[in-house]
Amino acid sequence: MSSCCGLPFLECVYCLVCGRWVWKKLLYTAGNESKNWGTATAAEFEPVPRMCRYILAVYEEDLRNPIWAPPGGYGMNPDWVVLRRSYEETQGRVSPYLIYLDQDNADIVLLIRGLNLAKESDYLVLLDNKLGQTKFDGGYVHNGLLRAAQWVFDAESEILRELIERHPSYTLTFAGHSLGAGAVALLAMLVIQNRGHLGNIERNRIRCFAIAPARCVSLNLAVRYADIINSVALQDDFLPRTTTALENLVNFLFCLPCLLCILCLKDTCTLDEKRLQDPRRLYAPGRLYHIIVRKPFRFGTIPPKVRTAVPVDGRFEHLVLSCNFFSDHSIIWIERESQRALDLMMETERIMEIPAQQRMERQVSLAREHSEEYKAALQRAVALDVPEAYSPSSYGTFDEINEEGDNCSSSRTELPFVSSKRRKENWDDLAGRLFDIDESGQMELKK
Repeated sequence: MSSCCGLPFLECVYCLVCGRWVWKKLLYTAGNESKNWGTATAAEFEPVPRMCRYILAVYEEDLRNPIWAPPGGYGMNPDWVVLRRSYEETQGRVSPYLIYLDQDNADIVLLIRGLNLAKESDYLVLLDNKLGQTKFDGGYVHNGLLRAAQWVFDAESEILRELIERHPSYTLTFAGHSLGAGAVALLAMLVIQNRGHLGNIERNRIRCFAIAPARCVSLNLAVRYADIINSVALQDDFLPRTTTALENLVNFLFCLPCLLCILCLKDTCTLDEKRLQDPRRLYAPGRLYHIIVRKPFRFGTIPPKVRTAVPVDGRFEHLVLSCNFFSDHSIIWIERESQRALDLMMETERIMEIPAQQRMERQVSLAREHSEEYKAALQRAVALDVPEAYSPSSYGTFDEINEEGDNCSSSRTELPFVSSKRRKENWDDLAGRLFDIDESGQMELKK
């Protein structure tokens, strides 16, 4: 190459930069992002392994005679399956899905399976994305996944509305894996924006579990919908970290040096401030749950730990060079490790012998902690000049139902320290509201 271009010096510089990048990547491990996050509790993490089993059930053609059931089964009653859609019925617009009426947990669940490697339509959905192509609620979203979510919403809104009206105390849950995770995340956002089509269901009765999701929303949307959407990633999973534009990823797979070259240049030359202020850059949505099952540079597994946060910067920004970064994306392994983690959490709580009253108090304090963490993430997003970062409502998923707060959930509420700068009150007006002037001209406080 040097004999052709005559620039051996630039080649040396490029090799040094690539060597530095490879060295940093070899030392970078998956625990770096979440090492300062809080530890998840059994109460908040309990639905995750159950949703993984439900998603696995979508792969079955007959739930009464399952073929791929995990140990212990799916935990589903086939009589409670409301409907099931196959590739033929969806016409390739979205992966197969089903609606399940979970009467044991008072929940209406819509489940979308992950990418099928043998279906061209799934690739077309995943690769239908260009930066800045699709705007949504003041941010940017993945174009193909938004179209898939819109198709599901248009097709099933009437059925969901009937179920919600028939069961007014049930929650509405969306869950999916991989390609389906991105679709359900955007579907939950569509439902929030169009709750009138579902009988004005309260915001805090809606939740979403995106298992190993693709990066599908801009940073401001990822933080603002953290009260509804929960993303789950197993240690080194590659998809929530894939920053390369997905429409170019397939082309790069045929030229691995080209892919490494582009990732090297992007990671080396792109500043963190520029990443955060790019409104078109996509991220994993909502609150993040990171399951840690391996220590850095160690063989074998450890008792799983689950860390959770609503991060703004350091939000699964870099790929991890690991032999597990493909296997950690598998829904089977995620279900297994999440169940191990939940069993360990519950065993720890049993050993501590927490009384029922204190357990209820802990759930209330957990809701308060999540709310404070959510507001702090919004404030940090504003402090970092993330475009269109504002708080849309009070924290929804863990709060009690509040009709007054729900009516204003769709309005854009500014952060307190931001609004104080915009609403400056004149001193004379303030004095006039607080004091009266008597006949002698003296000011006295109003009663």
